[in-house]
Amino acid sequence: MAKNFTLEFTAGMSDEGKMLREFLKQMEISKSALTDIKFKGGFISVNGQEVNVRYILKADDSVRIEFPREIPSEGMKGEKIPLSILYEDEYLLVVNKAAGMNTIPSREHPYGSLASGLIGYYEDNGISATTHIVTRLDRDTSGLVLIAKHSHVHHLLSKQQRAGGVNRSYEAFAEGIVEQDEGTIEAPIARKPDSIIEREVHPSGQYACTLYKVGERYGDFTHTHLRLKTGRTHQIRVHMSLIGHPLLGDTLYGGDKSKISRQALHCRELIFTHPIFHKKMHFTSSLPLDMQEVLDKGKSV
Repeated sequence: MAKNFTLEFTAGMSDEGKMLREFLKQMEISKSALTDIKFKGGFISVNGQEVNVRYILKADDSVRIEFPREIPSEGMKGEKIPLSILYEDEYLLVVNKAAGMNTIPSREHPYGSLASGLIGYYEDNGISATTHIVTRLDRDTSGLVLIAKHSHVHHLLSKQQRAGGVNRSYEAFAEGIVEQDEGTIEAPIARKPDSIIEREVHPSGQYACTLYKVGERYGDFTHTHLRLKTGRTHQIRVHMSLIGHPLLGDTLYGGDKSKISRQALHCRELIFTHPIFHKKMHFTSSLPLDMQEVLDKGKSV
């Protein structure tokens, strides 16, 4: 049987006399996590004895938190899907997602998602977890995805993400010749009123900022490197279309698919700080075959 997720801390001299609740807040244990521990089967112990959050700490106390077991929702079924796992430890994974795979199931594509593949992987390997995807990618965008194995780790990574500590860079092929060597696109993005999928630039939307830099210009497209200051749905696709250079293959936003059958967008680099080990993590992913073929043809012209 899989073990429940646990964390252990040692109280220092400065923690002497503190209420355990205050100490756990310092350790970034959320209120919702404490509620789950209280009502869904977890427990907190100090020096091997179960306690409540009103316990008064002494220096060198050993604090252990066992979180409740996480069970996937009834509608989320595991599937046997090969996953390209670049990194894994007991807290998180980094996966290289192929184009054509949903991050989570949708009404149009209920099967074959990354989330379903993860649950199947967890089941096969005795991991007590459900899916916590920190950095989502569109179905037809390839590349690196960061996944937490537990809600507490997801909480820590999401907090880091909001503070700008989770950084992703992308490679894309934009239609036409992007004249400026680099630039910043700032334009608010909102859901298009008559679509559940499409986004548009609109004053009522959320602030969005994309940084781009030209890598190489070819006959009729530009190899572009991009970083996001914000993470809005379809942000790169919408912003590149706004400046008159939709991505190759991105028919939703005006791109032509004669060279590639999906938007030519790949999450190439992922940088973050490990939420438990507190060390810098850096991953890269090479261009997938379909994008590499476009590039090779562009170079040969």
